[in-house]
Amino acid sequence: MRILDRFSLAVLLSAALSVSAAQAADYKIGVVNAPRVLEAAPQAEVARVKLEKEFAARDQKLVAAQKELKTLEDRAQKDGAIMSESERGRLERDIMNKRRDLKRDTQEFQEDVNYRRNEEMAAIQQQIADAIISLSKEQGFDMVLGTGVVFASEKVDITDQVIARLKKGAGK
Repeated sequence: MRILDRFSLAVLLSAALSVSAAQAADYKIGVVNAPRVLEAAPQAEVARVKLEKEFAARDQKLVAAQKELKTLEDRAQKDGAIMSESERGRLERDIMNKRRDLKRDTQEFQEDVNYRRNEEMAAIQQQIADAIISLSKEQGFDMVLGTGVVFASEKVDITDQVIARLKKGAGK
């Protein structure tokens, strides 16, 4: 390649890159710290309280069953030596049955809580996404980034605005 051709190619490439850079400067980009939004969203606290109320009665039943099992185990340890063979056998079967029932009920409880928590979180995440999208459209953002951003200056961080929008929407 001749020197003139190389020079022409270099000039063309630098011109193309400077045009791309100039065009990129016209984009409005924002960044959202999603974990912080989720932590500060009043909807998350409402969901937590809702789940606590929803599962409070079952939780109390499980606690009562644990106390009952503990009482039976203490009785077996304390009085087991002076009990008749049949009485001790009945108590051990009763303990074994209650332990099995408690384990099953606890597992079902955890599965139900996790399922409902996931439902509530999905609804909250949708509200967060809606708030980000509407804020982005209103303020003319071309792109809003979330997870995976290593650094963002405060100039492009719209997290506080999203949180404010969610707080405003929580009153509805």
